[in-house]
Amino acid sequence: MKKIIYSLVVILGLSIGRADDRPNIVWIIPDDMSAHFGCYGETAVETPHVDALAAGGVKFTNAYVTAPVCSTCRSAFITGMYQTSIGAHHHRSGRGELKIELPEQIKLVPQIFQEAGYHTSISGWPGNGKSGKTDYNFEWDKSVYDGTSWTQRKEGQPFFAQIQTPGGKLRGKDPEGWEKMARQAEEIFGDRTPLEAVSLPSYYPEHPDIVQDWAAYLDSVRLTDHMVGEVIAKLKADGVYDNTIILFMTDHGISHARGKQFLYDEGLHVPLVISGPGIEAGSVREDLVEHIDITALSLGAAGIPVPKWMQARDILASDYEPREAVFAARDRCDETVEHLRSVRTKQFKYIRNFLPERPYLQPNAYKDAKNIVIAMREWHAAGKLNEAQSLIMRETRPPEELYDVVADPEEIHNLADDPEYADQLAEMRGLLDDWIVETDDQGRNPESEEMYDSDMAPYLSKFGNGKDPEKLAILEANIAWMKKMAAEGK
Repeated sequence: MKKIIYSLVVILGLSIGRADDRPNIVWIIPDDMSAHFGCYGETAVETPHVDALAAGGVKFTNAYVTAPVCSTCRSAFITGMYQTSIGAHHHRSGRGELKIELPEQIKLVPQIFQEAGYHTSISGWPGNGKSGKTDYNFEWDKSVYDGTSWTQRKEGQPFFAQIQTPGGKLRGKDPEGWEKMARQAEEIFGDRTPLEAVSLPSYYPEHPDIVQDWAAYLDSVRLTDHMVGEVIAKLKADGVYDNTIILFMTDHGISHARGKQFLYDEGLHVPLVISGPGIEAGSVREDLVEHIDITALSLGAAGIPVPKWMQARDILASDYEPREAVFAARDRCDETVEHLRSVRTKQFKYIRNFLPERPYLQPNAYKDAKNIVIAMREWHAAGKLNEAQSLIMRETRPPEELYDVVADPEEIHNLADDPEYADQLAEMRGLLDDWIVETDDQGRNPESEEMYDSDMAPYLSKFGNGKDPEKLAILEANIAWMKKMAAEGK
């Protein structure tokens, strides 16, 4: 009721010529990056700008995405809906002849801001007049964005601005990309992250390529932090900083063998820092939140009612009720068919593998081209990986995985078959089953072969007609493998 009254006051104020003093909302969202920032405990590199945002606002320590890959994650946060509820759960789907339409009542968040009188924009950084990354898995009207910068708004008009940055993608996939990243770091900071500063999770081997890649990744974290500083400086220079709520979050975790595309915390856990008017400085929130909640909290901060259909929660509202658990899903990524679901409480993580007869690292042209995955495969074949490092290399999977994420934060020791955890396993099963039904998880029905073939057409045409015969052959082989597994019921 308070939000409705506030909105009416704003409208009445505008009608008699008063300035619109509602807060501006800025989202800064890098790609492919976990919470490797100083305020989250990272010591190998310094991240003064994100750390300053946290010191001046609220830091969430238990923020998780509902999908560990770009387009599904983005389809979720731009609507405030689980991607599985709106048919947007397959990565890069609806890109062929067959399209995906949103349910009739669902609106994109920028449209809701527009209807409330806000200027909406989306861009990369630094601002160069180009639109930023959208990557939505459904048909949408591009007019929901008024431009590419808040500077294009009418005088006195509040704005909702999204700034989408490359984040972890800056490091590339091979030595050429790593060296390019390191040189950029040297140009900006005067040095590159030394290899000896790298501390890998225990499930990754000290392979030279993996160490060098991680060092380049840390430099991409530094550069991302630098970009955040530039955004803040621009807001201050334009005289709008004091009335702007800044939200910093990544679209999912680091792109690595066990991170991006998987439901382990490396792929799901993200930084979430919010700073601005009305937000208590230096506060820390440890409750479980989902990345889709940024839609509801942004609307709430602007005094705009949160639609009843929205699954996101206003986690900054005074009447907010913390979540008991957070949920995530992984489905087809590019040509690779997959079906994973997870539920996480503060102590336990439960993962259900609906396709247990398939290897963890199914054929996938995107991931298989990365030197870090090539390195993992080479050392696995040579017998150089230990038990923890070999987990992701298994040719089949257990149908269920259960981890005590407090005692085992790296999710190495599967407790699903341990009789001592039978009650906990049953409870987590029940939480996931209820969520699947209550949210109308559309992944319960396999994607049609017609839709799959439609979505594969753009990939095949990208390398066809002599453009890249080698990559075309790999992709065709992968598609054939996927269809063979499906035909065999695997």
